[in-house]
Amino acid sequence: MSRAVVFAYHNVGVRCLKALIGRGVEVALVVTHQNNPNENIWFASVAQTARDYGIPVITPDDPNAPEVVEQVQACQADFLFSFYYRHMLKAPLLEAARRGAYNMHGSLLPKYRGRVPINWAVIHGETETGATLHQMNVKPDNGPIVDQMAVPILPDDSADEVFAKVTVAAEMVLWRSLPGLIAGDAPHVQQDLSLGGYFGGRKPEDGRIDALASAERLHDFARALTRPFPGAFADTAAGRLLLWKTLRVGRAAPTERAELRCADGRLWLHCADGGRLAVLEAELAGQPLTADNFAARVAADALAL
Repeated sequence: MSRAVVFAYHNVGVRCLKALIGRGVEVALVVTHQNNPNENIWFASVAQTARDYGIPVITPDDPNAPEVVEQVQACQADFLFSFYYRHMLKAPLLEAARRGAYNMHGSLLPKYRGRVPINWAVIHGETETGATLHQMNVKPDNGPIVDQMAVPILPDDSADEVFAKVTVAAEMVLWRSLPGLIAGDAPHVQQDLSLGGYFGGRKPEDGRIDALASAERLHDFARALTRPFPGAFADTAAGRLLLWKTLRVGRAAPTERAELRCADGRLWLHCADGGRLAVLEAELAGQPLTADNFAARVAADALAL
C-alpha cells in the first residue's frame, strides 16, 4: 500500500482526498487551513472529510515551519499531494516524500499558472479550462505534467459553474493517474512555459468595472466575479452598483462610457462599444435593483458607471 501526506482545501481538496482513499492509498496526515471567519465559506470541508475517515488533521499557519516539516517527515510517505492548498510548499516539504510531490492545478497548464486560475480564465473569455496534475518544485505550477483534462466554458457560465466542472475533472485526472504513479510509470512531460503566463491573486477591490470596456468584456467580468465571489461593481452617483448576472443581447448606439438604463420592463447596460447587456440581477447601495424600482432609486433616465 502506498502512503501519502495531503495538503488540501476547498472542494477540489475534498474530492481528490476521497479519490486517494478510493484507490487504496493510505493517507497518513492531512494538512489544511483554518476557515477565515471573514471569508464566505461556500465550499466543503477537507478537515471534516479527514475526520470522517479517521485521518489525523493539522491546520498550521505556516506549513513550512520546522515542526510541521518534522511531522510530515515522520510519516515516511511515498507521495505528497497538494490539492488547492493555498500556501507554497518549500523544498524540505517537497523532499519529504520518497517518490515525489504532486499538485492539482485548476487550469490547463502552462496556461494560468498561479492564483485563482478559473476566475482569470473566465475574465479573459476563454472557451475552455481544466485540471492538471503536475510534479511540484519550488517554483509555482511549472513542474512536469502527469495528466490533464479539459472542460468547456460556455458563454454564460459563471466562475462557480466552471469550478464545479473543474472539480470533477480534477477527481477524474487523479483517479486515472494514481495507478501509474504507484507503479512508477506515469508520464512526466516538461511544460513549455512560453505557452502560458502567471497570474496573481485577486482582492474585492479588483472587481471594479472598467466603464470603457466592451460588452463582451463586461459580461465576462461580471460572470467571473458573481456569487459566491464579491462581485463586479461600480461606484455611481446613486451608490455602489453590483452586477450579479448579465446576458449579451444585441447592440445599441455606442456610449461615452457604460450606462445602466431601464426599458421594456428590463434593465439594460449600454456599453462603450455599442454592445448591450441585459442585466438580470443587480444591486444598488446594498438593495436589489429592478426595472420596477429603477426610476425611484436612480431618479434619472440613465445611470453612468
